[in-house]
Amino acid sequence: MKALHLWLVACLLPSLAAAEIVWRGDFETGNRSQFSTEQMVSSDRLQVVSSPVAEGKYALKATVKQGDDPINSSGNRNELVYLSNEKVGSEYWYRWKVMFANDFPSVDAWQLFTQWHHDGCCGSPPVEFFVKGELIRLTLNDNGTVWSTALKRGVWQEFIFHVKWSPDASVGYVELWHNGVQVLKKTKAMTMFAGQNNYLKLGLYRDDTIKPVGVVYHDGFIQATSREDVFPVVQPDPDPVVDAGTPADAGSAVDAGSPVDPVVDAGSPVDPVVDAGSPVDPDPVADAGTSVDAGAGTGVKPSPLDEGEGDTNFHGGCSASGGSLAAFSLLGLLGLVKARRRRS
Repeated sequence: MKALHLWLVACLLPSLAAAEIVWRGDFETGNRSQFSTEQMVSSDRLQVVSSPVAEGKYALKATVKQGDDPINSSGNRNELVYLSNEKVGSEYWYRWKVMFANDFPSVDAWQLFTQWHHDGCCGSPPVEFFVKGELIRLTLNDNGTVWSTALKRGVWQEFIFHVKWSPDASVGYVELWHNGVQVLKKTKAMTMFAGQNNYLKLGLYRDDTIKPVGVVYHDGFIQATSREDVFPVVQPDPDPVVDAGTPADAGSAVDAGSPVDPVVDAGSPVDPVVDAGSPVDPDPVADAGTSVDAGAGTGVKPSPLDEGEGDTNFHGGCSASGGSLAAFSLLGLLGLVKARRRRS
């Protein structure tokens, strides 16, 4: 019965947690087919690799060398494009992981690694994540830099981004978590331009004055409509076993110490008392806290439109079955198992 119990937990809970994922760009196909198109000078600039990875089996290695200009536009780039076509009023959660190579250039110029571009003309995109100097920054076209943090190389970093897409700054907003900690609370902002849709680009796009080779890795990108799909849900142990400790050995002799007086008082028999300890708090609460870093100005060079309009008929993603019925069935079975154990 316990084996059946664990099997149901393993099978049903993942399907419930993944019900709202609308698209994956995690490279687990082993290629770039999850994306709409590439902008690259050659295939070695956007490689799907098996090492290093943040999760699963594959990740993307994006490389840019000075002069890489596959679309004859401003800057140097090698990027993947996903025609996500976020509409006015839509709300999404995004999660992805990035690692900057140990020799990633340190220059006082912009180096974009993730952006939501507009499908019209022209100028900088509404939303962009980039490196400038030794800082990672999030910049909104209308608000400037709203968050920044020190650049760390050689380690995977996780971004969770919650967006309400709107050209109206009183309606649109963003929130950001970095490595599991909320670093930007809900901030009202214009997240798209009037009359235009947005689409996703990731890889590396940078100022064409930068000479050293730049390498950045991407992994695990998902787009979802639910918070639960981007934050892992820690499930409680369905059958916890409490360790009550080691029983006291009542048969051991008690050492009364060395006698001081020739007459030894044997005293009363020792009655050992076992301290069972304090009860375990079944629901401890940890306060992780939050930190907000407003950042500084960007000095980002405007980039003209470099793609055509997105495919408005695109319907992407995958879904998982399970739903409420599976959840209630699981709960019922858990109750049945526990009831049988109490009777045994």
